[in-house]
Amino acid sequence: MLSLKVFQKKAEWTNWAGNVKASPHYSYSPKNVSDVQEIIDSCRIRGQSLRVTGAAHSFSPIACPDNETMSLDHLSGLISYDSMAMEARLRAGTYLYDAVIQLGSVGMAFENMGDIQEQTIAGAVSTGTHGTGISLGSLSSQVVEWTWVDGYGQLRNHRRANDDLSKALSLSLGLLGVLVDVTIRTVPLYSLRAESCRYSYDDALTDWQDDVQTNRHLEWFYFPGTNTAQVKKTNIVPLVKQTRQSKAVDLVKNGLIETVAFKAISEICRVKPRMSRKMTAFSAKNVPIGIKEGIYYETLPSPRLVKFTEVEYAIPFNRFKECIEEIHTFLNAHPFYVHFPIECRTTTGEDAFLSPTQNEDSVFLAFHMYKGMDDGPFFKWVHKLMAGYGGRPHFGKKNDLTHGKLNRLYPNLHRFMDVRETNDPNGTFMNAYTRKLFMS
Repeated sequence: MLSLKVFQKKAEWTNWAGNVKASPHYSYSPKNVSDVQEIIDSCRIRGQSLRVTGAAHSFSPIACPDNETMSLDHLSGLISYDSMAMEARLRAGTYLYDAVIQLGSVGMAFENMGDIQEQTIAGAVSTGTHGTGISLGSLSSQVVEWTWVDGYGQLRNHRRANDDLSKALSLSLGLLGVLVDVTIRTVPLYSLRAESCRYSYDDALTDWQDDVQTNRHLEWFYFPGTNTAQVKKTNIVPLVKQTRQSKAVDLVKNGLIETVAFKAISEICRVKPRMSRKMTAFSAKNVPIGIKEGIYYETLPSPRLVKFTEVEYAIPFNRFKECIEEIHTFLNAHPFYVHFPIECRTTTGEDAFLSPTQNEDSVFLAFHMYKGMDDGPFFKWVHKLMAGYGGRPHFGKKNDLTHGKLNRLYPNLHRFMDVRETNDPNGTFMNAYTRKLFMS
């Protein structure tokens, strides 16, 4: 019988952005794998759905708990590592900001990571969280072994191979079971030098393809309706920690500029949406420029202190230029009430059945809207635009996916569903949102 310590009634659950809310019947905090098994078995017998909510950083209802929810906070930490094979086994509830420190303590590192490190490793690998770099994949692609509890309450383990189970597990959305640990392919601990520059839109676009190929990481920000782009080029340098002076500068930039200045700009746009274009132009003229060096986890992630909602799509790499040109032309003529820059990043193609890249080198374009502003018109235009470029949305971001669209965009969806059915025939891990997408 489950201890009262591992579950409690919970009045309301909400995601980070506050745009998805739920009132789960119970919230579980298992202390060990046996607790996880018992909880799943109980949900299956009682016919209750169960979602692991992680850090709640998804903007879509993908993690929304209709009935019951589970936190893996107690299942965290580095379990073991193999310095010869350069592999590390992490409990699934480990937050990325803890994982990087624990890996670093044994001289290991993630090959790549995104610009947010507040997610759990389970949430990040289950949704395909990615960074940027045309030769680099998502966190999901770095997993070489999964351990999970399936819909029968059985503990399972699988080593990555060229098989359907691996391609389903690699980006599973939590639909095959509850991950309890993953083994990650790592690289030796490294440092990065990031150079942020401000360019004219035309010059940045002219250099874009060369910049992608000649830099380990390239992050590209286009300010809607302006002729300005921020380009961030990042490359490996000899191992060095971020200096105190650099940390102090970061604190000022992130604390003063983002928290105070950008928050103030965002509030002006929320209260007076017609000011959005002027505020965008102001932001574009004040793009932070400079050089930053440090351990990779000091350099790649950035704090997100101003809340927003987000849409993100992957399109084929070779279609980026025509796509961004259409965006630039349209937004110059038809401004939306949006002042966030459009973030553009690249990744290598991945073979996961649900990967938005579908085995093709891709560019991810992310569109943001300040929390409290109406994102409907802007995001509706984004969905239509991206459909014209064969775009596939990130499952953790707001999207307009339907069952029909899912079938058209993911030719191996039936293979994923076969694996899902084998692992969870009762649909214990489905919520209303995933049932609509995968079962309609």
